[in-house]
Amino acid sequence: MSKFALQSIPLYLSEMAPPQYRGAINNGFELCISIGILIANVINYGVQKIEGGWGWRISLSMAAVPAAFLTIGAIFLPETPSFLIQRDGNVDEAKMMLQRLRGTTGVQKELDDLVTASNISRAIKNPYRNILKKKYRPQLVIALLIPFFNQVTGINVINFYAPVMFRTIGLGESAALMSAVVTRLCATVANIVAMIVVDKFGRRKLLLVGGIQMILSQFTVGAILAVKFKDHGVMDKEYGYLVLVIMCVFVAGFAWSWGPLTYLVPTEICPLEIRSAGQSVVIAVIFLMTFVIGQTFLNMLCHLKFGTFFLFGGWVCVMTLFVFFFLPETKQLPMEQMEQVWRKHWFWKRIVGEGEEEVDQAHTGAGAIAMSTAPHSS
Repeated sequence: MSKFALQSIPLYLSEMAPPQYRGAINNGFELCISIGILIANVINYGVQKIEGGWGWRISLSMAAVPAAFLTIGAIFLPETPSFLIQRDGNVDEAKMMLQRLRGTTGVQKELDDLVTASNISRAIKNPYRNILKKKYRPQLVIALLIPFFNQVTGINVINFYAPVMFRTIGLGESAALMSAVVTRLCATVANIVAMIVVDKFGRRKLLLVGGIQMILSQFTVGAILAVKFKDHGVMDKEYGYLVLVIMCVFVAGFAWSWGPLTYLVPTEICPLEIRSAGQSVVIAVIFLMTFVIGQTFLNMLCHLKFGTFFLFGGWVCVMTLFVFFFLPETKQLPMEQMEQVWRKHWFWKRIVGEGEEEVDQAHTGAGAIAMSTAPHSS
């Protein structure tokens, strides 16, 4: 998927969704990605026996079909209320759009918050420089680390090399391709679970539970390979299928936590004036780390062997601790009122608390509608 789609779609969904359903709607993006990968794996399995080199050509060309739907469908999408206000100050059109989206005429409070955020955003000339300011330090750190941690879980090892890996541990060619289908099917089901529970249990709980699930899975796979596969040996097919089951547990843990929430959390924590810059940072880190992991995994596997899974498991330990100590809960909180989360957090309040004067100056300089409509915390 292109950087354009990865950057624009999570932002669009977060800005259009009501706060109480923002998690589920945004997680639908990851669900669609998972379904797409599942279909691709099924196609790969289906064309494997086509001779004359046409199998991979058919598989590759099929990617044009969803791309065409995405391009044509984008033409008919309405603009978000935030964009309508920020682009040309069309408050009336933004209000009508909000009323359509929320199914009620009582949207004045949300509209006031959007106008205030838009006025502040217009006063910002360079959002990429602005995101470096101290008052945006929590957003910048999370925009850097969440996608970094997403990639060092080792999930793209499964996405890129699942058939190779399963064939290496004793499964046949056909079984290895089918194993890739099975793991992706588990991910798709887990994505559906995430959509159902993310706005009920919150982001932190899913990230923590998913992290623990991935830790246990990675360490267990590493231990099995260390004992049964060793350095240059072979492994019984029964243990190969056991590894497959555990990898399904790992993929499910990722798919209902770090998979969808990597796109959701950064988009909802960034205020409007740095939202596009923050999402650009997220996508840049994802693409960079995808390249690094994709290029280095086979070398790591040759040198570290089963230790590769302990390495990934160690990173999952680090990122789970990061969530526990440094990521606040953001469920059902309007995006324009997100700054209060940082001022109440045990660590981040030491940083953003010193930036309250800057926030007030930004409101005044931008000509905000009224200080009473701006978000405050006690």
